[in-house]
Amino acid sequence: MVKGLCILGSTGSIGQNCLRVVRGLPDRFRVVSLSAGRKLDILADQALEFKPKLVAVSADEFVEPLRGLLEQRGYREPVRIVSGSEGRIEAATLPEVDFVVSASHGITGLLATYEAVRAGKKVGLANKETLVVAGELVTREAERAGAEVLPIDSEHCAIHQCLRSGSRAEVRRLILTASGGPFLKTPARKFDAITPEEALRHPVWKMGGRITIDSATLMNKGLEIIEATWLFRLKPSQIDVLIHPESIIHSMIEFKDRCVLAQLAVADMRIPIQYALTYPERVANDGEPLTLDFLKVRRLTFRNPDVKRFPCLELGREAIEKGGAVPCALNAADEVAVKAFLEHRLPFSAIPRVIEKAIEHAPSNPFHSMDDVLECDRESRRRAEETIAVFARSFN
Repeated sequence: MVKGLCILGSTGSIGQNCLRVVRGLPDRFRVVSLSAGRKLDILADQALEFKPKLVAVSADEFVEPLRGLLEQRGYREPVRIVSGSEGRIEAATLPEVDFVVSASHGITGLLATYEAVRAGKKVGLANKETLVVAGELVTREAERAGAEVLPIDSEHCAIHQCLRSGSRAEVRRLILTASGGPFLKTPARKFDAITPEEALRHPVWKMGGRITIDSATLMNKGLEIIEATWLFRLKPSQIDVLIHPESIIHSMIEFKDRCVLAQLAVADMRIPIQYALTYPERVANDGEPLTLDFLKVRRLTFRNPDVKRFPCLELGREAIEKGGAVPCALNAADEVAVKAFLEHRLPFSAIPRVIEKAIEHAPSNPFHSMDDVLECDRESRRRAEETIAVFARSFN
């Protein structure tokens, strides 16, 4: 059976890697819809190659420029171009779509992903924000609609694979691994002087701006603890993090009998993407081979994370333990703080302090609707910007 795909965030790193997987398995997938933001040149090339039924752009102002690019390049296939949140929702809920890849940046694709789940689509989650900010709502709707939510990020994909060897009831703990980012050995006293250019040089992965900075602060692992809590229905206390600079073991499970299963692979996002797209099968890809050469690995090392130097990790754990609106506030403040850092408006060392301030004000009562989620997101962003303004004055 050919699967109909919707890719939310098709021009980003995950989206482009997803289409590389599709190229390697042309008889298994049909791209029904694509959604992207401002990278119209890339989006036009994708539309020319994969001929989707519908393309969604982030705003009305991009509809005609994209149409113009397609005409210039001789595109003759019928295609609808839609925009905004409603356009993304339509892209994700088309009847021909069987599988939605949720890879939009930040909270952008949240509503479309939520509506895809409500429509009973199978969803591959590549962005952490969906379950971080609205985990309870999304998982509840998935159960109601019979929608399957599969992780695409490498750590949770590794856990999903290991769980095929045992039930959740048999799990003692999950062990998420982290590369440690570019500042693993940098003294905390030098954090004030870290530049965005230095923080964007990840030692292993090639990723987008925010996730690369989150890796540098270890906030990505704090978010992954929250996501894993919802994906695998475990307590936060059952989820540990280890620094593993080689990034060969992507995560592990320790079962109640103390047996540990680990998933190993080269650090390439095409592997977890293909796993999610073809699950429950495992299939060969006719594209570039991604073989792990054990003779080149030589050694695997581990250490505990230094939560004093990287407090964002424990802020993530604190947020899910408090529950309610706190994880949403954490995510919003982190996104705002990272943006301010990348724009040279906030020092690297102040990112966790902005987040800590934001979650102090967040209520722990649960959300009742997606409107509650969006209101919390807006208010948390406003508070974060106010905090950043205060920090900017103190650092200048």
